[in-house]
Amino acid sequence: MQNFAHEMLREIYEQPEALRRTLALYLNGESLKPDVAALLASWPNPAGEILIAASGSSRHTGLYGEILLEDLCGLAVDVEYASEYSCRGGKDLRHPSVLVLSQSGETSDTLAALKEAHRQGHKTLAITNHPDSTMASEADVSMPLAAGVEKAIPATKSVTCQLAALYLLALYEGVRLGRMDTAAVTERIKELLAVPDKIEAELDGWREQTAVLAAKYKSAHTFLFLGRGIHYAIAREGALKLKEASYVHAEGYPAGELKHGPNALVSDSVPLVVLATVDRRLEASVIRYEKTLQLLRDMKAQGARVIALANADDREVPTLASDTIRVQPASEYLLPILEVIPLQIFSYFMALEHGVDVDHPRNLSKAVIEKTAKA
Repeated sequence: MQNFAHEMLREIYEQPEALRRTLALYLNGESLKPDVAALLASWPNPAGEILIAASGSSRHTGLYGEILLEDLCGLAVDVEYASEYSCRGGKDLRHPSVLVLSQSGETSDTLAALKEAHRQGHKTLAITNHPDSTMASEADVSMPLAAGVEKAIPATKSVTCQLAALYLLALYEGVRLGRMDTAAVTERIKELLAVPDKIEAELDGWREQTAVLAAKYKSAHTFLFLGRGIHYAIAREGALKLKEASYVHAEGYPAGELKHGPNALVSDSVPLVVLATVDRRLEASVIRYEKTLQLLRDMKAQGARVIALANADDREVPTLASDTIRVQPASEYLLPILEVIPLQIFSYFMALEHGVDVDHPRNLSKAVIEKTAKA
């Protein structure tokens, strides 16, 4: 058994088992559970419209879910900041189904969004890490995670379990809508079940490499995290994790937006973190990858410092990036689960380089609860 100096690192290492527990809630071997399918069937909007409301890391997993549900299921999905959705007022004439995401199930902004959805008569689904939480109890349908207790304030295993739950939701919706046949669902489930083992095999290597990278890049003032398509969500999450864990400023952008302004910031003290993985079986992923390669060529010519995430067998990305973190190949829609973990570990070691109490960053709490002013 390994000894861990901090809960954050322990919880990063617990992710393979947390994922296995969460998958077991919704799968019978390589099949979807009929009782879960029946439960989820009561939630969807007949027009195929979904609104996702969440905050922080959960909003980033919602961005992942947006593309996942649109691409695999043909649904129309919007993602809102929970804090903004609850204050908009008015009437949403579309009557979308509303999905709320929260680790604690008690986040005040997201609870307010859930109440607003009920006020407007929308069907609601809650994905939380606490099945007895207020959010899980008040939503029409609850889809709990089995990440286990998460003590460190920076969310890690709850994030990967949310990503897995959203992938499972897409499979259930794909079947309900007739978008996936049995063979396709079985193949996707097999790929999903393989993810925990892939993570487990890489954790020690990622830990060793990112510790070195954190020492190398500790003087950076700002990081720009870049991703295209579904990977943009992970760029956003990687940037947030770095900010909250280490107090180093970072921003996440769609990779194609770098030259529309942010490139003015790129310098020796403002390196890039670029998600450059690929699913060669999917044409759209290959196109995304080729565009990312061109960006890396341009950044190399510009003299930028770049940390890239790439497939384990990629030969081109390492010639264009300053440093390359490798991940095992997976489908386009499962790669984000693999990508987010080395970014979590990098944030952990950056925190140590800056002397931060990584489990208890300043000004942050595990669940953001609204405080009532005393009279």
